Amino acid sequence: MNPATQNGPIGQPLDRVDGRLKVTGRATYAYEQQEMGDALYGYILGASIARGRIDEIDTHEAERTPGVLHVMTHRNAPAQAAFGPALTPTPAEVFTRARPVLASDRVRYHDEPLALVVASTFEAARAAARLIRVRYSPEQGDFDLASRLAQAYIPPRTNAGFKTDSALGDFESGFDAAPVRLDETYSSPYQSHVPMEPHASIAVWSGDELTLYTSAQTLANFRGGLANTLGIAPERVRVVSPYIGGGFGAKLIVHPDAVLAALAARVLERPVKVALTRQQMFANAGYRPAMQHRVRLAADPSGKLTALGHDVWSTTSRFEEYCEQTAVFARSLYAAPNRLTRHRLVPVDLNRGEWMRSPGEAPGMLAFESAMDELAERLGLDPIQLRIRNEPQLDPELGVPFASRNLLACMRTGAERFGWGRRNPRPGSVREGRKLIGMGMAAAIRPNYLGLSKAEVSLSPTGRVLVRLDMTDIGTGTYTILTQVAAHSLGVPMSAVQVQLGDSRFPRTAGSGGSWGAASAGSAVEAACQALKQQLVQAAGAPYQQGAVHFADGRITTAGRSERLGDLLLRMAPAGLRAEGSVGPMGEDYKQFSQHSNGAHFVEVAVDIDTGEVRLRRMLAVIGAGRILNPKTARSQILGGMAWGVGAALMEQTLLDIRHGHFVNHDLAEYLIPVNGDIAAMDVVFLEEPDPRANALGVKGLGELGVCGAGAAVANAVYNATGIRVREFPLTLDKLLPGLAALEE
Repeated sequence: MNPATQNGPIGQPLDRVDGRLKVTGRATYAYEQQEMGDALYGYILGASIARGRIDEIDTHEAERTPGVLHVMTHRNAPAQAAFGPALTPTPAEVFTRARPVLASDRVRYHDEPLALVVASTFEAARAAARLIRVRYSPEQGDFDLASRLAQAYIPPRTNAGFKTDSALGDFESGFDAAPVRLDETYSSPYQSHVPMEPHASIAVWSGDELTLYTSAQTLANFRGGLANTLGIAPERVRVVSPYIGGGFGAKLIVHPDAVLAALAARVLERPVKVALTRQQMFANAGYRPAMQHRVRLAADPSGKLTALGHDVWSTTSRFEEYCEQTAVFARSLYAAPNRLTRHRLVPVDLNRGEWMRSPGEAPGMLAFESAMDELAERLGLDPIQLRIRNEPQLDPELGVPFASRNLLACMRTGAERFGWGRRNPRPGSVREGRKLIGMGMAAAIRPNYLGLSKAEVSLSPTGRVLVRLDMTDIGTGTYTILTQVAAHSLGVPMSAVQVQLGDSRFPRTAGSGGSWGAASAGSAVEAACQALKQQLVQAAGAPYQQGAVHFADGRITTAGRSERLGDLLLRMAPAGLRAEGSVGPMGEDYKQFSQHSNGAHFVEVAVDIDTGEVRLRRMLAVIGAGRILNPKTARSQILGGMAWGVGAALMEQTLLDIRHGHFVNHDLAEYLIPVNGDIAAMDVVFLEEPDPRANALGVKGLGELGVCGAGAAVANAVYNATGIRVREFPLTLDKLLPGLAALEE
């Protein structure tokens, strides 16, 4: 018997059930699928201008290249549905709207696909694409955010349907009357997802039925988006995505690789595979928009906030609006009687911004929690004490209780474990040779969601459990935790459970995104297991219907009677049993209570006085996210988020040439993210607080919480080390060196 099943596998730090497949190369990703036979290769040619029209596109030389079977441009691409207005009527339709490619002679952004070359080999397709000659009529584009704030407009809503603005009390009067005020502007740059696996698709038509093997976080989005683009019924589209090499929000909607593979496969009546190159991903697979944040905080001398304001200006594509909910978190974080949050958009001639890990909270908390650190210094308060003094009893703007909230416990536990009491509050006062040492902290908050999801669970007479749902695993451990949920609920060993994911023929789920995957898919599996147990009790008959029934060790047990599940099925249901379960959408508990996960980040850094180099020395995250299904996979997610925060604070930025609308550092040689040498000792502590108001499992969103506030904790540590406050992220050497030189004068 598996020791983990003695008390149930939920909560156990178990290894990934798919780990062996991945490390031995037997987990098959989108571009590697072989079951359809030999596939043709498509290669995309992108525009070399950011705005204008195509006057002429000469494909003759490319078409004569050996191995080339087809060159598709706007002149011969199959008909597709129109893209539609920039503003999509409802948030849900953003995910499934038609996204035509090669649909006109119009160029809307740099590197937008202009042609697809399909050949028998990848090399032939790539070589032929370089032979295509394009003549444009370029137009002047708009690309800069900072110089065009006056052209900002008010969007009707932010991402996820949140209100664009919120106001409570009289912010301006409350701010002006306060004895202690902070009014600062911070900027956060464009950032790109760059998951390890690029966006890739293989399209196969069988008659009028399309099968798409792709890398997708949410299969329903891809199915709906492709169907709407191609003008066919969703039932005629099957999407398969069993393994995904990272997503971070970049794989929530259909991108050109999927659409072009489907179009070319239909024309050629052959399977066609298309992958975006690493360089093409930067322009064609979304990014986090650039933003400016104005944070205004006012307090009385004791540190009680009297006014709290967060204004955000961010870029948006001219042809499709995207408004990140950057200031929404501030509506629930700290108490203050006078409150104001606003979002404004500045149109630019770029592709659409998209959801990127912790959309809203990641850039918003980078600015806001830095501002809280600044306010604490002006008040002469410890940063933790400032936050404690402004802990709300109810959600400050919704006016409802928190379903659960252990933010203070996270901060206090973190302070004790990290040795926060040894921090010198005077910036620039701790040295080790030519190194300046500093500590910083920041709070973390992330809304908890529950998405409509279904699951199917079946039990065979041999005692084998099969779980099916179209949920995806983007590297977070979904296969593992769903195996744990089913094994725990049915009282069987983990080895008896097989979980099948990533096929749109399976019951539909909310997919991977928004940190709702474990809660939504897990709760659906739990509901299906409960329904299956009810069927078992009914099949077992009277002896098992008189009192409490227990499922453990692969047996069904009641007072005075116990039987193996397999034996029961052979006797009463030799064909096996199957049940479905569902969960969501969010119900009354999400209206009557404010639902969030919380945490606190602590950081120690060393800054080289001579070079300005910032080195992470240690980092701690204390996390309150309900019940932890698997501490090992959960810890892995938080560690990844912490590393992401380090990158956001110190190095990560997609640099835009505002003359030409071109992302300059569009590869992993120059788009800098943390590597092993940048990350020092990291630790994660979970403060479990199972929340029955969140869902049947009591779990809360976790994956994105690790990023929230992590970058601000790094920035605050750099300030404590140096006394240099940088408000333009990331904190690169050039922004620190002038201040460091002044310290030595």
